[in-house]
Amino acid sequence: MTATGTFGLSTEARNLQWLLGNLVEEVPGVHSVAVVSSDGLMLLSSDPAAQQSTPAAAEAGRPNGPRGSSADLATIVSGIGSLTIGAARLMDGGGVKQTMVAMEEGSVFVMSISDGSLLGVHATPDCDMSVVAYHMALFVGRAGHVLTPEVRSELRKSMESTQ
Repeated sequence: MTATGTFGLSTEARNLQWLLGNLVEEVPGVHSVAVVSSDGLMLLSSDPAAQQSTPAAAEAGRPNGPRGSSADLATIVSGIGSLTIGAARLMDGGGVKQTMVAMEEGSVFVMSISDGSLLGVHATPDCDMSVVAYHMALFVGRAGHVLTPEVRSELRKSMESTQ
């Protein structure tokens, strides 16, 4: 988790940070996680630099996570979210619940949170996709009612103070 510190944060913000940390630590194959607001700003993130590199990534000289940066994952999540929301509108498909991109060297999952925010996960190529999706759904269910405008503002300020 990024070193946002919990001093001065509300109980709700600390609980969200704890839930995010649990998602990264408890789900096998998860490299990094980011929560992005509906306007594309990072609210929460894990720290991919703190994760150990996979042998394939180390062999290829690549850091763990997308380009080794939580900000990069947040940007990717925001872009995928915008693209899929636009596609759903064009196709009269309703709201986008989940998007998954499978690549040779990993997977990216994006799930909508009830307030319009997005949860994004970067995982290994051999992760159990159903386990990742299940734990993401648990996070979304727990976080959706907590991400009030006040908590989002608090998390944004917390992220800004660490950059």
